[in-house]
Amino acid sequence: MRLSKHELIDKKQNRINLSPPSLLALGFLSFIIVGTILLKLPFANHGDVDWMEALFTATSATTITGLSVVNVGDAYTLFGKIIIMLLIQCGGLGFMTFAILAALSLSPKVGLKQQIMAQETIGQTSLARATFTAKGVLIYSLFFECVGTIILTMAWMEHYDFKHAFFYALFYSISAFNNGGFSLFPNSLMSFSDQYMVTFTISMLYMVGGLGFLVLMDIKRAKRWKTLSTNSKLILSTIAGLNLFAFITIWALEAGNPLTLAPMSIGDQALNAWFHATVPRSSGFNSLEVSSMTDASTLVTMMLMFIGGGSLSTAGGIKVGTFIIMVLSVITFLRRSDELTVFKHSIPHHTTFKALAVIAITSTLILIGFFTLLILEPNKRFLDLLFEAVSAACTVGLSRGVTEDLGHASQFALILLMFAGRLGPLTLAYLIATPKKSRVSHPSTEIQIG
Repeated sequence: MRLSKHELIDKKQNRINLSPPSLLALGFLSFIIVGTILLKLPFANHGDVDWMEALFTATSATTITGLSVVNVGDAYTLFGKIIIMLLIQCGGLGFMTFAILAALSLSPKVGLKQQIMAQETIGQTSLARATFTAKGVLIYSLFFECVGTIILTMAWMEHYDFKHAFFYALFYSISAFNNGGFSLFPNSLMSFSDQYMVTFTISMLYMVGGLGFLVLMDIKRAKRWKTLSTNSKLILSTIAGLNLFAFITIWALEAGNPLTLAPMSIGDQALNAWFHATVPRSSGFNSLEVSSMTDASTLVTMMLMFIGGGSLSTAGGIKVGTFIIMVLSVITFLRRSDELTVFKHSIPHHTTFKALAVIAITSTLILIGFFTLLILEPNKRFLDLLFEAVSAACTVGLSRGVTEDLGHASQFALILLMFAGRLGPLTLAYLIATPKKSRVSHPSTEIQIG
């Protein structure tokens, strides 16, 4: 049946046009719903997983958080573990990246609307660059995951047969590179705290995944420090500084703790201090009992979880770039300078405003989540609940051992925090309020600060 001209116009007007942030949110929500249904299937679990547990696991995997209310290795069958692994991979690469690659497989060119979605989602200023970046995300992910799988398979063949060693290696490579933090062992990686090849390989995977794909591409292109972009230099130098600071601090704070580093040799202390200095950036694994760490180490860990990794990476948090821009802004103000500069380049003011917005929104999410948990769980420790809220909102996955003991209402609150944290504070802000530009110019005034 042929439609008239007026009917075609009405049909176009009634078509729902969603913004890129809305499509991204719906994409992740779709993965969560499908994952929940699949994990609840009789052959996906051993019969003792309820709907809330399946929903929590699917959300945590899709948002690459790593918090869990069940023992994943015991609660789910091989099929269920494969579903979790696929959800981690989909969450890490991002729904929009998959959409771009799917469109590219059908057509050599991506439509303008799809490229604009990719541009806003990936954070690129060039439409062609957004498509190129989407391809790079997939290539780099598969490369590093394959390398990690090979190394971990060789390491675990000392303990398991090839079939089990290969599956563990594949699962942990995907979980580590995507900063998922999911473990098939009940004590995460505590049994391998003295296994240098296992611990170091996993730490390298989540660190590379947390750098950001743009930085990785820039390193491949430049090959030398001098020719790297200003963004890459800033991210790499800041991450190196943060890792060194956290390594020295955690080692110093935990070296005398009989429940963590004290019983270990100097070499094992260094390895595990390094692991727990880098792991809060968003990976969620642990080789030490997190709840046994000192309060000072716990505070440092929460600060690192809040900062997170690089932009367009598999890490969470406010991102390293956001953190260093705010630090440099404070230094610039104290120096009474009007220009924010880094590596002899000027940073525009709107970048500072964007960084401030990200920090404010993320902090608000954490406070709302923490306040909710305090109301719902009055018998839990203040520090444990705060740690849980930061871990969920920043999609890290570390826990002080209270996740499984929370009620369903508290678990649902964590689900919302993980979902909001994965979408990103700016995306969430765009979903809530559509930006509008005013043509009216108002007179300036002075407001007293401090």
